[in-house]
Amino acid sequence: MKIVFLGTGEIGLPSLKAIYDSPDHDLISVFTQPDKPFGRKGELKPSEIKKFALTKNIPIYQPHKIREQEPVNQLSQGNPDVLVVVAYGQILPKAVLEIPKIACINLHASLLPSYRGASPIQAAILNGDKQTGLTSMYIGEGLDDGDILKSKDLIINQDETAGSLHDRLASLGPELIIESLNLLSTGQAPREQQDHDKATHVSKLSRSDGEIDWNKSAESIERKVRAFDPWPGTFTYFPDGTLVKIFPPTSIEKNHDCEPGVILSTQSDNVTVSCGEGAISFSSMQPAGRKKMSLSSYMAGKNIEPGAFLGIKK
Repeated sequence: MKIVFLGTGEIGLPSLKAIYDSPDHDLISVFTQPDKPFGRKGELKPSEIKKFALTKNIPIYQPHKIREQEPVNQLSQGNPDVLVVVAYGQILPKAVLEIPKIACINLHASLLPSYRGASPIQAAILNGDKQTGLTSMYIGEGLDDGDILKSKDLIINQDETAGSLHDRLASLGPELIIESLNLLSTGQAPREQQDHDKATHVSKLSRSDGEIDWNKSAESIERKVRAFDPWPGTFTYFPDGTLVKIFPPTSIEKNHDCEPGVILSTQSDNVTVSCGEGAISFSSMQPAGRKKMSLSSYMAGKNIEPGAFLGIKK
């Protein structure tokens, strides 16, 4: 079958490679988001999807808006059988959905109908789920509400971060996408309607979402630190007013009942902070404008004692 791949996020790269390597399918073009400014100099950085396509001389298109007539025409040129979408970053209009002969399918990083939307990986960890997965679905006009073609389950590890779970889900992509394409080629691919009454939705995250609320339980904060690593990161304000990012691993201590946000100790290169329920300890941090460092490096020359509060912006 003739395939057009639409993707930008790195989670789609293993699936793209699998389609390219498949003897049963012809990858005719790749659509990805325009290069974005990166770093202080604002140099344009291509997606990993584009980098791979360049190495294989696959035709690349980078429209700013996929719904405009020119990219719609470009998509139509190759007369594709299937459009495969993985973390593309734009919603496909009806004019695009009607282009392929067989189907438009998407790989979504959850077991639908759970966590429709932009941040399913973070949501699964944040909510303490034991399991997640990757779903191959037919794209409809709504957000992640199309019929399910196939899915693969994955157990979430106790120390899982969004970064590690992202990579593990990405590794499920090649097998799932090739199985899905092979089913579509037979004309007998399954279609299971989602139970819309059980659907949950998650929105795009921003940096401000990472601020730690010390009134939450230690278990909730520990999950948030993992769920938001590496993006958007979690942060708090130290007693001197410095914004400090917090990194995993963290550890939970249950037998504390001090006021939330109080520093209980700064021993053994760990700071222990009281939460709404229990306490949490961490040692790896990054003050604003500086590199990642240990607690002892940050505390050198500072007079921050137990009893001081975190989370107060000055």
